Amino acid sequence: MNVAVKHQVDPVVRSNLDFKIEDIPKFWFGNDPFKTRFFDALSLTFPEGERFFIESVRLYRDQIQDPILEHKVKDFIRQEAQHGIAHDRMNQQMIKQGMPVEKFTHMLRTRFQGVLKNQSPAYCIALTAASEHLTALMAECFFGEKDTMQEVHPYVRALLAWHSIEEMEHRDVAFDVMKDVAKVDEKTRKKALLVASVTMLIFNSYRTNAMLKQDGFSKIQRATLFAKGLPWFLGKNGKLTKMKSHYLDWFKADFHPSQHPIIAQYEVWVDTLAKTHDPIQAGEAFWAHARQSKS
Repeated sequence: MNVAVKHQVDPVVRSNLDFKIEDIPKFWFGNDPFKTRFFDALSLTFPEGERFFIESVRLYRDQIQDPILEHKVKDFIRQEAQHGIAHDRMNQQMIKQGMPVEKFTHMLRTRFQGVLKNQSPAYCIALTAASEHLTALMAECFFGEKDTMQEVHPYVRALLAWHSIEEMEHRDVAFDVMKDVAKVDEKTRKKALLVASVTMLIFNSYRTNAMLKQDGFSKIQRATLFAKGLPWFLGKNGKLTKMKSHYLDWFKADFHPSQHPIIAQYEVWVDTLAKTHDPIQAGEAFWAHARQSKS
């Protein structure tokens, strides 16, 4: 590792958390079809995506000599497995709504299995580390400012808060395996983030459009929803756009995930869960302590 660790917390495995996802409304993001389905499309990727991440790290598990990293890899795998289970439950709600979840899941599984089979282990771990860089930005992106998740149903807000917290906890694990064990070259590392970013945006938009079509929106209506909703994510002042600086840090030669601060209210979530044993209360406290938007 060629950079001093600045901000780091260890992964903590938390299981059997109940987010009561079966009780959420159809359009759980402020009754906004586009925002809801865009996040739903993202949720669809997680179960198969997490399995790919786990398998990519396992390719190097026997080569890890550092006992600390070895332990963190074990917790990384267990955390990712829990994320897959939780999002499977959310995806079940979409199935009840008539969404083509099985079709999307099959496509994702085929794609990830193809990468594992046809690409090198070095590329797979680089793609995993790059994807973890994206998901680790979720905490600050979604919960850094209070207004971002203002209209989200509390149960989904709690699920996203928990997922964001744990992505931040293990954000350095795949990266350290990639750099210290796999010894992935810089070209492959940088290419992996570009591939992960473009692929995620294209396929997430495709799934969003397909689900909105299933909801009964016409082609013109869907185009209008995209034109209105996509700038919220990627416009000049979009939520994802605000993370541009942290996103681009990946391309610096001395980058390490621990250079990015832990979100300010991290301890609020941890302490509230410890006191209440309720992830929904923890999620609400986490969100409530976010800073007010400057815009």
